[in-house]
Amino acid sequence: MKKEASDINENSVSKNLLGAVGSGIWYILLPVIIVVAWELICTYGTVRIYNLPSPRVIVQDAYEKIQNGELFKHITVSFLRVLEGFFLAMISALILGILIGLSKPIEHFTELMIQILKPIPPIAWIPLAILWFGIGESSKLYIIFYGAFFPILLNTIDGIHNIDARYLELAKTYEIDRWRLVWKMILPGALPSILTGIRVGLGNAWVCVVAAEMIAATKGIGYMLSNGRSMSRADDVILAMLLIGIVGKVMDDVLKWISKKFMKWNV
Repeated sequence: MKKEASDINENSVSKNLLGAVGSGIWYILLPVIIVVAWELICTYGTVRIYNLPSPRVIVQDAYEKIQNGELFKHITVSFLRVLEGFFLAMISALILGILIGLSKPIEHFTELMIQILKPIPPIAWIPLAILWFGIGESSKLYIIFYGAFFPILLNTIDGIHNIDARYLELAKTYEIDRWRLVWKMILPGALPSILTGIRVGLGNAWVCVVAAEMIAATKGIGYMLSNGRSMSRADDVILAMLLIGIVGKVMDDVLKWISKKFMKWNV
């Protein structure tokens, strides 16, 4: 009997392991196919290396920049800019979103301005940001702030509006003070929507910092991309594009993991 149970457990572990391996293979299969096809086209096709460097050239370029420290410098500068602008946007959007979500007068007072500003893309503000703040850090932080602000704000408002009104009426009946109402009921109830807004806002912030650095910066991934174009270095351009995607993916995965932890706490 014990032997049969042991065999069942071993079979279960084996199936789970095979399933995990199979899932991992499927997860990376498409990128591997694209890289292999890209290498073959560059090696045996008619594509000029000047226009489309092979993956080997991109890896060599990345290795050289890692050795001289240039790659990590650009990534670190862009990452710190994103964090600064994003946290400012998140705090501001959460505070304003809670106020709007809980107060009809404030909602009516701000609704028209929000609806006008919301559709304007952050990149459209770059010329004004440079005129207002110059080409220093302030202009880039402004663009990052603007890009991250509205997704967090709107999701916070929607999350509060979607809370069952009966809970709010019950809180009023028991005369729960406003701070406890926000901390114990509003934030937990709106948390899924708020976390979605934060993830979208972080993605927008990353896109915005790259766009801002392409126009007015001396370091950062966006600068690396723009400088590669100016110097006709297609390998630098493609490497910068890959870094944008990889760092953005890592940031989203980390935020997704944090969101799951918060949702477990919320449950």
